[in-house]
Parts: sequence; structure tokens; C-alpha cells
Amino acid sequence: MATDTLKRTPGAGGAAGGLRRLLLENGALTALIVLVIAMSALSGDFLTTDNLLNVGVQAAVTAVLAFGVTFVIVSAGIDLSVGSVAALSATVLAWTATSHGVPVLIAVLLAVATGIAAGLVNGFLIAYGKLPPFIATLAMLSVARGLSLVISEGSPIPFPDSVSHLGDTLGGWLPVPVLVMIVMGLIAAFVLGRTYIGRSMYAIGGNEEAARLSGLRVKKQKLAIYALSGVFAAVAGIVLASRLSSAQPQAADGYELDAIAAVVIGGASLAGGTGKASGTLIGALILAVLRNGLNLLNVSAFWQQVVIGVVIALAVLFDTLRRKAGATPSAAGASPGGKGKQAGTYALAAVVTVAIVGATSFLHNGSSASADRKMGLSLSTLNNPFFVQIRAGAMAEAKKQGVDLTVTDAQNDASQQANQLQNFTSSGVGAIIVNPVDSDAASNSVKAADKADIPVIAVDRGVNNARTEALVASDNVAGGELAAKSIAEKLGGKGKIVILQGQAGTSAARERAQGFENGLKAFPGIQVVAQQPADFDRTKGLDVMSNLLQAHPDVQGVIAANDEMALGAIKALGSKAGKSVSVVGFDGTPDGLKAVEGGSLYASVAQQPTQLGRIAVDNALKALDGEKVQQTVKVPVKVVTKENVAGFSG
Repeated sequence: MATDTLKRTPGAGGAAGGLRRLLLENGALTALIVLVIAMSALSGDFLTTDNLLNVGVQAAVTAVLAFGVTFVIVSAGIDLSVGSVAALSATVLAWTATSHGVPVLIAVLLAVATGIAAGLVNGFLIAYGKLPPFIATLAMLSVARGLSLVISEGSPIPFPDSVSHLGDTLGGWLPVPVLVMIVMGLIAAFVLGRTYIGRSMYAIGGNEEAARLSGLRVKKQKLAIYALSGVFAAVAGIVLASRLSSAQPQAADGYELDAIAAVVIGGASLAGGTGKASGTLIGALILAVLRNGLNLLNVSAFWQQVVIGVVIALAVLFDTLRRKAGATPSAAGASPGGKGKQAGTYALAAVVTVAIVGATSFLHNGSSASADRKMGLSLSTLNNPFFVQIRAGAMAEAKKQGVDLTVTDAQNDASQQANQLQNFTSSGVGAIIVNPVDSDAASNSVKAADKADIPVIAVDRGVNNARTEALVASDNVAGGELAAKSIAEKLGGKGKIVILQGQAGTSAARERAQGFENGLKAFPGIQVVAQQPADFDRTKGLDVMSNLLQAHPDVQGVIAANDEMALGAIKALGSKAGKSVSVVGFDGTPDGLKAVEGGSLYASVAQQPTQLGRIAVDNALKALDGEKVQQTVKVPVKVVTKENVAGFSG
């Protein structure tokens, strides 16, 4: 069985040769050092105690997930389900402890048992069902996410206070998630290096048939390996939900890719047989440092995804070149002084990094002098024209007022938004504007900003259980009522309609759905024949509406929770749209207004998003200057139809 401990290549002598070996044999560590030095040189806000602790917290969930995935990848498998299993485990904990009064300790055990059960199902399908790991775990990804939504009914569930402390700090400065990451990393290292099952992982990954012929019970070992991955996913889910003070059914979406990337960046091979916990930790830290640094450097949210992808590719390419340079794997235990040498390598790397970073810190003396003219804006997503317009309004007002505005895209991920808000707080911006992915999940990060005396303005959606200087928003419930009234009046108070809902679990989707329900109560002649989520997405709106038309070809009206879904529905309806079928959207986006003008979209409940962004920046400046700010600043919604669209400006 093989590990990724590398032998020296002969012929390279002296200090230069030693440095070359150090760099080549520790590709991930070298990449991390280069990143830390680069970020320290480029941003004076990076090298602060608070920010470095932020990096640790932001790496914690990915690292814990990745430790579990390391077991699977070392054994030449793959696990795409860990993100969904993390969300399901956290949901089970919150649901049993909060909704059903189960003692917290038992609820935690049930959450861990959920992770184990999901892992065992994966292992059984792979070992005994002969399914490829990719297919088996892809199926579990969908099943676990669906169960999380079913149990929670698409809404976040408050986390028990006793467990929420996992998201706190010890002594007011040491984050508990970092401690959990370290403990789980030590457990992973022990399992890989000191146990029978760990040696079995390397044997199966190196040559499964040889392992079987040598007497190893490969099928049973695979069950145990995937069960371990499930345990680590459950722990990661609990830590993530603790940070957000709630179990989010859509939490950790896409985190399986980050976990796999962290393992591969850390030196493991997807072909199996190599990998170690320390490398995985370094891989997770690389991703966290990269995201943190790009936020601080005000890199465009769109370019951040490009940069992260390129860095992942370069890190793996560097590792491939390192292997081709002559380094060869050695048998486990072949190097008696290997562990001491490895510890010495890490110590030397730390000393070199501290020395260089300390030197670069002199470049940034006094860099925070104008922090009061710096603001951070965290938007729930920029993959939607409505929020793009909020950004445009905010940036235009910031430019007018001479404010340095940093805009980030949370990509509808409450955890990623929490990271972004923490980055803003640690970098000492003058004010923060947040458009929450979820009103509950943003509370802890907003409390931290308030503790740091940084005023926070909420835009479009409020923040629950935390103090904000102001909420600049339209009323989603009132807007939903207007949409329902518009479609009902258009149909003369009678008819069959369908409702396209937003992304399950988001506050906007819940509030608008509540408004639709309230508004339709006044029109008993309107029959809702179907309600389905289309995730605020135009393509999904097209697909869902096409499917619904098969069952309800006689539908006469459509209410969509945003213009994007409405436009997708119009495409599915074809020539029926605007003639035999009336469609009402929500948001008043440019494409939506064009459709209103053209007649295919009957109406859009317009929220004037550009005004939301402008007013949010204006109120943030007032709060900074100590001026009185209204607690709630309402930007009125307006039903835009063909009759008044010409005079409307968002």
C-alpha cells in the first residue's frame, strides 16, 4: 500500500537543492505560503488577528467535509453527497430538538446517525450493488437534499441554543469551529495513519483486486469508509448550522465540490492510494485564503469564480509536475524519520512565511485611515437582474458620494454570505449593507458587526434577531397581494391559475407566497390548480410551466414570484401568453418591463431595485455621520401594466 510520502531525488545538493526539494515535495504548502504572502502584500487588511481567525472559521466546514472525503478518495472512490448529507443531518438535529422536544444530546446523536446511515447506503450501493461511486453518491445528493426540504417544509429551523454555541468563540477570541476543525483533522490523521481501516483505504486505492486477494474484506471496508465520510459530513453540518443559528435546508449546496478540490489540492490522487489529512487541511486553507483575499481586494464577484477555478487547476498542475520531476511514492512506514522531517518542514515554512509577511506589513502602515469612506455590500445573488439593479443603484450613489464600495455575491449561500460579512467586519469598513440570503442566518454576522460598532443597513430583506440601523425594502407580502389581485381582476374573479414559487427556503419566496395566498382569499372564484418551485430561474420557469401545461392545458393565469420565472412561463405558453393566458411577474426588471410593453406579460409588481440600492447607500452614510435614520424605509411597490409602463423607471 502506498502513501504520498516522497523520497528525495538524488543529485540536488546544497542549500539551493534543499530549497528546491522543499518546494517540489510540498506543492500545496508552497501554494499556501505564496498566497498568504501575496495577500499580505496586496491588502493591509489581510494580516490582522481578526481576519486570520476569519480565514480559519471559513475553512472549518470545508475542511471537516474534506477530511471525510479524503477517506473515500484515498480508497479510489468519490462522494458527491457530503454537502446534502450535512444539510440533512443539521435539519434532523434542529427538527427533533426544536419541533419535537427531543433532548439535545439525543438529537445530536440522531444527526450523526443520519450521516452514518447515508454513508452506509452509499457504501452498500457501491460495494454490493456494484454502482459506480459517482452514480451512487449523486443519487444520495438528491435524496438527502430532498429529505432536508421535506422535513423542514422548505423553511429554516432555529437551532438549539446549547448547540449554537459551536459557532461562538472561547474567551471572546478563539472560534469554536476552528477547534472542531483541528480535532476532526487529528482524528482523520489518526484513522489514516494508525488504524487497520486506514491502511485498508490505501490498499484498496492502490490496487483493489490485490487487496482482495491478500485477504482484505473489501466490501465491508467500503461500508465503513463511506460511513466515516457520513460522520464527518454530519459534524460539518452541525458546525455550519451553529454559525447560522438555524438549519437551512439549502445549506452546503455545492460544498462537495469544494471538499473534493481541497483533497486534490492537498496532494491526493483521484486514482486512489495517496492522500493525507494535513494536505487536505492545507487545501481547505488555500480555498479560504483565496476567497477571503479576493473579497478584501474588491475583486468582482464574477471574476472571483474564474480566479478560484484557475488557482485550483494550477495547484493540481503543480502537483502533477512535482510528481513527474522524479519524486516517487514510498511504502507506508518506509521512512523512519518521515514524521519528524514533515514537522520540520511545516515549522520551517511557518518561519519563512512569518518573516516575509512581517516585512510586507510595513507596506500598509496607515492603510485604514479612510475606513469610514469604505462600505461593503453583500448581495444574496448577482445571478438575477433584480439584484444586479440594486448593485447598479448602490454603485452609482457610492460614486456620487465618493464612497469606496465593495460588492460581493453570496450566490444564494447563507454560509458564504456569513463569511463575506465577517470579512467586511474584520477589514474595518465604515458601514455594511446586506441583502440577506436568509433573514435568520445573517443574524450572527450582523451581531458581530454591531459589536464592532459598524452600522448595518439591510436592503430588500430584513435581518431577524439582530439590530440594524435601517431596513430599506419593499413589502414582499404586500407585493404578493397586489400580484394576486391583479391576476384575479384580469380574469374577472373566476378562473384556473398556477403559481410558480421561488427557491425553497428563501425568505423572499416565503413572503411572496404568503402574499399570493392572502390576496387570493378575496377571490373565491380563482382556483389554484398547481404550485411548484422554479427557483427564481428563467430556464426552470420554462421547464416547470411546460410540465404543468401537460396536466392543466386549460389554465388561464400564472403568478410568478419573479420576472425571470414569468418570462420562462411565457416561453412555455407560446402564443397563449397575453391572449388566452395572463401572466403576472414580480420585480419590474428591464426584461420584464419589455415583456409588459410587448403584451406577453400582463403585469409586473415592480420594486424599483435601483432606488433600493441608492437609498441603502444614502442611509448608510447618514448612520456614519451620526444622523437620525428611519428604522424602516419603504420603497413603494407598483403594479406596472401596458398602460403605465412607458412612464415607469426602476
